[in-house]
Amino acid sequence: MPEAKTKPTEISVETYLDSVAPPERRAEGRALDALFRRVTGWTPRMWGPSIIGYGRYSYRYDSGHSGVTCATGFSPRKAELVLYVLPQDEDLTEALARLGKHKVGKSCLYLKRLSDADEEVLGEIITAGLGALARRWPVEAS
Repeated sequence: MPEAKTKPTEISVETYLDSVAPPERRAEGRALDALFRRVTGWTPRMWGPSIIGYGRYSYRYDSGHSGVTCATGFSPRKAELVLYVLPQDEDLTEALARLGKHKVGKSCLYLKRLSDADEEVLGEIITAGLGALARRWPVEAS
């Protein structure tokens, strides 16, 4: 079985955020870090080269594939903010309708700008996502 690409690294979150460009995206990354810290109560760590993750969980699928990954987090990419907050088995339709301008992927939420989203609703979505994840797998601080 192939080894997971997204693993915890020793790079500091602060060092990574200092390197994010452009400056506006860097500021959004810092704001998201503060929000995730407040909502989760966890200190983040880097997962791979660009994901700021909070908490972790171990999984094993019926296929036998298993691994460890961050429970929630985000990546402040140049084109958009990618938030890893959407569990596949949780209906967040109502919260997403209140969030503001966004796109949804399989398990990701995409924002062009943090100012497009209601941060209180975003906190609700992070909490709901972690709750759904914890009902399926043991979740812990990383």
